[in-house]
Order: sequence, then C-alpha cells, then structure tokens
Amino acid sequence: TSGTPFLGICLGMQSAVIEYTRNVCGIEKANSAEFEDDLTKDEEDAVIFMPEGDRERLGGTMRLGARETVLREGSLARRLYGRERVFERHRHRYEVNPALVERLEESGLEFSGRNGDSSGERMEIVELQQDVHPYFIAAQFHPEFT
Repeated sequence: TSGTPFLGICLGMQSAVIEYTRNVCGIEKANSAEFEDDLTKDEEDAVIFMPEGDRERLGGTMRLGARETVLREGSLARRLYGRERVFERHRHRYEVNPALVERLEESGLEFSGRNGDSSGERMEIVELQQDVHPYFIAAQFHPEFT
C-alpha cells in the first residue's frame, strides 16, 4: 500500500469491502447488488440489499437514525472513540454480506464495529491492522450528524 490515510463513509466502506474482496480474496467479480444484478449469491455479492428492505416501495425503507455499534477491544475505532459502544446516524439500504465476513476476516480485513443488537450480523466499521496500513478505517454510518 501507499500508506495514504483512508477514511470511508457509507458507500466508501462498501467500496473498500468490494475492493478487498476482489484484490485480496481473489473474487474478481465481487460487487454490490446495488450496481450489479447477476452476482453469485454469497460469493460475488460482497454488498447486499438489506433483507428487511422493500425494492418495490423504496420510500421509508432505509435503515435510518441513530443505531448502536459495539467496538472491538484493541481496535483503532475503539481507541478513537474511547469507549465500547457508540450511537451513530445511519441512512442506507445496502450492507456488507454477512455470509462473506468470516472469509474477509481470515484474509485480514477486520470488522471492528458491529451492530449492538443480539445478532451482531451488521458490519458497521472495517479497518486494517496498522502494521498493514497506517490508517485505514471505514464506517457504514454517517458520524458527522449524530
């Protein structure tokens, strides 16, 4: 890497996950279901339409408002926030595919923030270890308005 600091917000996080899935995990056709319809399920669909969403009625179907994120101990996110749990603003219909998370983490991408409900299936923050990249962090939420 060039070492240039990277901060991704919302689509920036999704794009980072797609790029990592393609170039590190070797899934060349990885993409977002927002951009490509013909993706192999749980393989190429790195970013998916949220399961509770409605593609026919888009009005009022986003994940909106302040949501809790639990930050992994020892992560850059936890150091930056200085606490275990944060509430940040969301505004999206697409999210990281939970079926690919284990494979991505085994390849070195760390999901250091997850939703605060009992499922923990929503990936909220992604980062790389500082020995891999000095400052690489992205969030699904929009922290500027909470």
